[in-house]
Amino acid sequence: MFDPKILPLTRKMLDIPARLLVRLGINADQVTIAGFVIGLLAVPLLAFDLYGLALVAILLNRLCDGLDGAVARRTQLTDAGGFIDIVLDFIFYSAVVFGFMLASPEQNAIAAGVLLVTFMGTGATFLAFASVAGKRGIENPSYPNKSLHYMGGLTEGFETILAFVAFCLWPQYFAVLAYAFAAACWLTAITRIVAGYRTLKKGKAPQPGPGNV
Repeated sequence: MFDPKILPLTRKMLDIPARLLVRLGINADQVTIAGFVIGLLAVPLLAFDLYGLALVAILLNRLCDGLDGAVARRTQLTDAGGFIDIVLDFIFYSAVVFGFMLASPEQNAIAAGVLLVTFMGTGATFLAFASVAGKRGIENPSYPNKSLHYMGGLTEGFETILAFVAFCLWPQYFAVLAYAFAAACWLTAITRIVAGYRTLKKGKAPQPGPGNV
């Protein structure tokens, strides 16, 4: 929800460190992979109730997620880079929830499972529409430099970071917080389904040509 408003500010903040990384010969894909590895460290840290260190790993992952785009804009934006970025993001999001389940299976397992199913809803609506939008050439003015069509909603990247921060700060309330965030994510998924269906329904379906039957 807040991502389009925050992006211009974060891009300005990350431009200087991105410039330094480019001078050091570090490319965007390397930043993406490094951030993913750091982010996965949150899983064992959460499993051992080291919530402060886990939060550091999560925030460093999100920092790298912004830096890889800044580096790419200073060098070269590629579809391959955009692809690996979004795939690793989704794995990271699910891994963090799994870490909280490991921390306290008795208290967190059901809430974590609900949130993982919810992530399937938000992820599927996002990726499915992005695939069709790319085929039809549907523009996205809110995210003009993204490799994929970013379909907005109530819960996007910024809101997910806030949820993860809250999970780490108040782990004893993970279940309550997870259910609340899951409800917000389902609102996002439902609005995306409705908006996506209506948008694609208005467009004309491609006409079959010779051999396309």
